Amino acid sequence: MVEQAQEIVHSFNSTYQEVLINPKGVLPEKGMGRLPGIDGRGKMSKSLNNGIYLADSKETVDKKVMNMYTDPNHIHVQDPGNVEGNMVFTYLDVFAKDKNYVQELKEQYQQGGLGDVKIKRYLIEVLDEVLTPMRTRREKFAQDPQYVMDLLKEGSLAAEQIAAQTLDEVKTAMGINYFR
Repeated sequence: MVEQAQEIVHSFNSTYQEVLINPKGVLPEKGMGRLPGIDGRGKMSKSLNNGIYLADSKETVDKKVMNMYTDPNHIHVQDPGNVEGNMVFTYLDVFAKDKNYVQELKEQYQQGGLGDVKIKRYLIEVLDEVLTPMRTRREKFAQDPQYVMDLLKEGSLAAEQIAAQTLDEVKTAMGINYFR
């Protein structure tokens, strides 16, 4: 889709004049695209009930994290663990701000001496820090549907103005702006 839009923009701009801006895809950083499910099987899915959702309460998230898939061979704290395929570390890689600390945890986990419960509790802290502001805003929006409608209307009017201006520029470039 982005490539097709880029071709249209290039064709228009080269035929008439530079009016349209070349669109660029908004892609997540490497490794931050689609999160796997908390059970370690494929992507997060509502039908598989293996996801952490923005609407989940803190208690629900805590419970889901504590049940997350880790290394099945890491039975005892002193056993070396494998971080590859360990969903807790996958989520920490995406959400934790302190990447150095996550790296230290990984090294300690791989050497043995770090239990799953400790890293899960850290992930709970990290997710709570990320999700709490979202939950707060969501609650605010849920309590005031008129505010949401006003925001949507305001955004729609702003987009309408930009679209009208762009259309006017396109018509002028093509020489078909008859009512100007």
